[in-house]
Amino acid sequence: MKLLIARFIREEDGSTALEYGLIAAGLSIAIVTVLAQVATTFSRLKATAAIAGQ
Repeated sequence: MKLLIARFIREEDGSTALEYGLIAAGLSIAIVTVLAQVATTFSRLKATAAIAGQ
């Protein structure tokens, strides 16, 4: 049993895919956050321009 656990701990084949998945998830969160902030900024600029145009 100890041999199986030790072999499982040393196994690194699946870790690369997991690492790439975590990196992709982190980048996705960052991109969504930035796009949400850009959308908010454009909405505020549009509202300010509408008020200034009156």
